[in-house]
Amino acid sequence: MHIARYGRLLLLGIVVLAASAASYAQIGVGISVGFGPPALPVYEQPPCPAAGYIWTPGYWAYGPDGYYWVPGTWVMAPQPGFLWTPGYWGWGGSAFIFHVGFWGPHIGFYGGINYGFGYFGTGFQGGEWRGGQFYYNRSVSNVNITNIHNTYNTTVINNTTVNRVSYNGGNGGINARATSEEEAAERDRHIGPVAAQTQHEEAARNDPQQRASVNQGRPPVAATARPGELKGEGAVPAREAGAPYHAPAEAGRGENNAPRPGNNEANRPENAGRPENNVPRPPTDAKDLQAHETPTRPNTGNAKLDQKYSQQQDKMIQKQNQQHQKLAQQQEKEHQQLAQRNASDAQRQQVEQRHAQQTQKLEQRHTQQQQHLQQKQAPRK
Repeated sequence: MHIARYGRLLLLGIVVLAASAASYAQIGVGISVGFGPPALPVYEQPPCPAAGYIWTPGYWAYGPDGYYWVPGTWVMAPQPGFLWTPGYWGWGGSAFIFHVGFWGPHIGFYGGINYGFGYFGTGFQGGEWRGGQFYYNRSVSNVNITNIHNTYNTTVINNTTVNRVSYNGGNGGINARATSEEEAAERDRHIGPVAAQTQHEEAARNDPQQRASVNQGRPPVAATARPGELKGEGAVPAREAGAPYHAPAEAGRGENNAPRPGNNEANRPENAGRPENNVPRPPTDAKDLQAHETPTRPNTGNAKLDQKYSQQQDKMIQKQNQQHQKLAQQQEKEHQQLAQRNASDAQRQQVEQRHAQQTQKLEQRHTQQQQHLQQKQAPRK
């Protein structure tokens, strides 16, 4: 029953994980959703509040009420020499997965998304570190030279096609892959979002006006001068939506949404009218997961190479299914212990929540492993 009910929804539902700095190195991805985010809204960058702050572009996050806009904002770098690689939504084959941004000495891959203000799809042209001091490129960054003196002016030629698409891959998404330099950056020493960023995202999540279903892709606060300040002079509204907004039920009609898979339990007639019926229920225990199936076999035209790649796939799938089984056994043991000591409802809920996080974290790690293997085996142009 559990497998039949939950397995088919794997990677199509919300996968809620804490994207804290402490857990970032192990997680790397945050949430997966069956339909793509809206287009990026059009907005102006507020002035940099003080030296040492680095621009972090706005993005669509996902919560219980659907997509909501997290305003772009200036954030104090956690340490000299660190730059911000923005997070991005990418098609994972069965769902859109959010790849959490990170701080590090080099800019990594952020999906080829043109966030603007120096983040034009690859790298960052808004400024650079020089001997422990951050210098701002005034041709890209909004900086008041009266207050901030570490500036330079270098014209940036943006060869990226200007559009407002907010995700990589899938129907209508950006077609971009990580370069070798960007892949190396992801292996650098880095940390996840700092406390000010997580609090900033939480403030946006708690503001109903930031929800795409309310603002139709044109958030009232598109950017802020400092994290968490969603009101006052430093709050900048969006000038316009990046593209016509389409509600999830209309997913697939516009480039800002991917088609919703037809296997979605929420679309069934018997579920109509239920609260949040557009949100598929995620798996909660490892026993609810279906075994991974071997993907399409490689066909490079080189028989020996295809055999090598197939062996790599088989080895990965076997290991992942073993990890499923091991986690399921561990979780079942904990369920039995709860029953033996007649645990309270609150204790049971805590364990169920922890099991859900364990299960979702494991499956997202598996998805990331599969993506990396596919990229590694993809023919080089």
